[in-house]
Amino acid sequence: MDVAAPVFEVVGTGTDPVDYMAAWELQRRVHAEVVAGDRPDTVLLLEHPPTYTAGKRTEPHERPLDSGGAPVIEVDRGGKITFHGPGQLVAYPIVRLPEHVLVVDFVRRLEEAMIATCAAFGVATARVPGRSGAWLRADGLRPERKIGAIGLRVAQGVSMHGIALNCDVDLAWYDRFVPCGIADAGVTTLSLEVGRPVGVPEVLPVLQTRLSELLAWAPYAATPDYEPRPDPGRQQPRIELVRP
Repeated sequence: MDVAAPVFEVVGTGTDPVDYMAAWELQRRVHAEVVAGDRPDTVLLLEHPPTYTAGKRTEPHERPLDSGGAPVIEVDRGGKITFHGPGQLVAYPIVRLPEHVLVVDFVRRLEEAMIATCAAFGVATARVPGRSGAWLRADGLRPERKIGAIGLRVAQGVSMHGIALNCDVDLAWYDRFVPCGIADAGVTTLSLEVGRPVGVPEVLPVLQTRLSELLAWAPYAATPDYEPRPDPGRQQPRIELVRP
């Protein structure tokens, strides 16, 4: 039986980005309400001001030596360090995972939503086994590069944190640290790949539609993966799973 898609709330974008700590507190409140059954599954859509967030497996050398004034915040999700900032569309799905949906399937659905959104703008991306998120192949001029990141926490069967898709974010912020702990690949944006400005207002309705489809939990055709590229050293979990 099909399940209703979640409710979407645009919390703050453009000239009204949402402070990371304020958004984290909002996530906690919404999570508690979804767990209690007092609120439907909810996806928060927003932008943040420049902020680095360090997951539980971030190593000291991966952090920015000079953060450019952006805070570096320790967070309770899996994975390593990443950047949030203007021009990056963030989606926090706070949803109860159905019993038949494994956490890995949830991760792949979120990745597929980013992949399908990029495809709507003529940008071909896919998963890279061993590395989370949405990626572009190396093309002879540029290395393999990441356009969408993911980091999650699942507690009491309900998810928190989520995905971040680079629309027209300033990539200079990524020069200050090792994104997601991966030093042998690059980072890109939809604007750079399309060759014109592609901002959050243009991308938001597309990502929302794709998430609405995939989080209704119906079967879907997954985009074929690229070749495996394990993280240096060892694979790093992108999910913090907390059992009741």
